[in-house]
Amino acid sequence: MKKETLILAFFLSLWSMMNAQWVSPGSGTTYTMSELVNITDGVVTFESNNYYIHSDLTFSQNDVLKIDNGFTKIFVEDALITIKGSMICENANRVSVMGEPHFSMRFENATGCEVKKMYFSDGNGIKVIESDVAFSDTKFLYFTRDYANAVIDFMNCNPIIENCIFMMNESAAISSPANGQGSPQILNCMFDANADSNGFNSPQINLGPGGEDTIRIVGNEIDDRWASWHVGGISVADLMGTGSTKVLLKDNVISNGRYGYNQQGLTLSSVIERNQFVDNHYEDNPMNGGSGISIYGMNENNKAIIRNNTITGNLWGITVINAADVNLGTDEEFGLNWIHDNGNNGVVYDLYNNSTYDIMACGNDWGSMDPEEVEDHIYHQYDNPSLGLVHYYPLTIIESINESTSLSFEISPNPVSNGVFSLVLDEGQPSKMAIYNLNGQLIKSQQIDNKENTINIESLESGVYFVEVKNAGGKTVKRIVVR
Repeated sequence: MKKETLILAFFLSLWSMMNAQWVSPGSGTTYTMSELVNITDGVVTFESNNYYIHSDLTFSQNDVLKIDNGFTKIFVEDALITIKGSMICENANRVSVMGEPHFSMRFENATGCEVKKMYFSDGNGIKVIESDVAFSDTKFLYFTRDYANAVIDFMNCNPIIENCIFMMNESAAISSPANGQGSPQILNCMFDANADSNGFNSPQINLGPGGEDTIRIVGNEIDDRWASWHVGGISVADLMGTGSTKVLLKDNVISNGRYGYNQQGLTLSSVIERNQFVDNHYEDNPMNGGSGISIYGMNENNKAIIRNNTITGNLWGITVINAADVNLGTDEEFGLNWIHDNGNNGVVYDLYNNSTYDIMACGNDWGSMDPEEVEDHIYHQYDNPSLGLVHYYPLTIIESINESTSLSFEISPNPVSNGVFSLVLDEGQPSKMAIYNLNGQLIKSQQIDNKENTINIESLESGVYFVEVKNAGGKTVKRIVVR
């Protein structure tokens, strides 16, 4: 009997060790990783300049997890890290949090969380629930969707996600549910090959209804060139009529996906300006996707103002489906969108109005000043009397954008983010450089006499411009993005 009792006690002790977790007391204490080694009874250990988290960790309200410099990696053994207080990364200097095999993370009613200069890989997802969290200068790679629908899956809050990189994740990079509200600020990030799980039909950024603030998606590069399974770029949807969603989509490059931007549902309004929607044609069936911009409304409360965008190489340039209030330019305010060379099955579809609503689309560049040719590129009431009419006249062409291959030069970096770029001529002969805005107005000009030249554009606002170089060998114009 005594022997059986000892055996039972041994197994109970082993079970307890296997299921051990640590919860902070909520006493307003700040914990570093080195301090956790001493107080968590083996949940956190240290070896070879790395930390190991063996079981779940919870930081209660008022308590703080502080990640600082002095070590390289934190390995998490299939555990959940929960932040109900705060998490601060101070001089983290690219500390890596890596799953063994995976880890999960949860912010719940957390406040004042600043996650910066970190590297997360092999996670199951990060849930952000009613929490004040700012992610900046952080990389996210190789996440599954076993714990969350996205790398960062938020609900009823407004996270800030700035200067981050999301690559090669099975899940979407950022998502929010249809039954919650939230207005993220997604700024100057890079997305590539996310939601790369065959059969999981999600875009790289997949958002539900917004909150009181505007959803801002500004200055991002969203590409899918390295994916094995191409998905959409961005989707914002309100399918339940929750609140009033406002979107600013500005200065983004969205390319090589199944579609560029999708706006769908009831009460949404967006300003879509100075973006590039390029080569989003990776959809086998054009009836299922391939639009540079798609506005799918239930009524006229789905609104979009579309200005100064480049839309080319997609299966459809812009599609308006069912019902929506879409403004592509008026007589008083031209649209100045570049909508060229979009189509499928041998037919050009630069704008497809599949709704009963008329669309104002004055002052856009369709690649031609011939109204009959432009008419062939637009599907609307003249093609189907039950549809709304597209008012696309007057037309416009900005002469300075016509590119020539008679002269060769390179611009780097592009996009430009620090007010300076390098212009390198293949042949260093005296040349004249000019920079034009989207209206064809001259913004800057100077003589360049060297093969390698540094051009200062600190005075230029963010947007798309055209750099023209002319010399005895000819003229070439290239586009440049300023952030």
